[in-house]
Amino acid sequence: MIGVTMIELYYWPTPNGHKITLFLEEAGVPYRIVPVNIGAGDQFKPDFLAFSPNNRMPAIVDRAPADGGEPIGMFESGAILLYLAEKTGRFIPQDVRGRKAVLEWLFWQMGGLGPMSGQAGHFLSYAPEKIPYAQERYGKEVNRLYGVLDRQLARHAFIAGADYSIADMATYPWALGWERLQQDLTAFPAIARWIEAIEARPATLRAYKLGEQYSSGQPMTEEAKKILFGQTAASTSQAAGKA
Repeated sequence: MIGVTMIELYYWPTPNGHKITLFLEEAGVPYRIVPVNIGAGDQFKPDFLAFSPNNRMPAIVDRAPADGGEPIGMFESGAILLYLAEKTGRFIPQDVRGRKAVLEWLFWQMGGLGPMSGQAGHFLSYAPEKIPYAQERYGKEVNRLYGVLDRQLARHAFIAGADYSIADMATYPWALGWERLQQDLTAFPAIARWIEAIEARPATLRAYKLGEQYSSGQPMTEEAKKILFGQTAASTSQAAGKA
């Protein structure tokens, strides 16, 4: 988005990263991307950790907060979506019941579909050895969650009702992984219909096009796997000290 920068987005093209570009492109908020190459360890740099202490992206810095004070840094993708929705008055209902529904499904994604899909994807694609129990355990839970989502979307155009919201923005990037997670989308026709509708939105096309310039399209290196999957409290502190 071209314009006077309001939001600095610390970003890499992952499902959680895409959530925020989806919102910013839809809302037309001026922003600039600060790449955080998670495979190279950028998430351990002290400047980044100052406002993203969990050493994860996305994170934002709001250079024009509503109170007119100092810039506000924020981490956690769900919290960022809620903050931006409240800041702009967009993509979250103002009535109590509508807001309640959006928050339920936003937290459902944050606590369920995202983490379970991440674990399933890890054991299917990245684990150094195949562990059938882990693959089955997380695969079945993802399948259950797809069933929950499909039933909801069979009753509503979008997750929380008739209108597109931050609940959809949070969930869509994770639902796109259905093939990699070995889920059969023909079993979930309402999800398939919903994915197609969101894919066609101009802001979605712009958001994913942005991500292409940061993704090499190459398989993950062994060094990147060590950085992403081998972290402990001690190793995280050590990496932050070297950054």
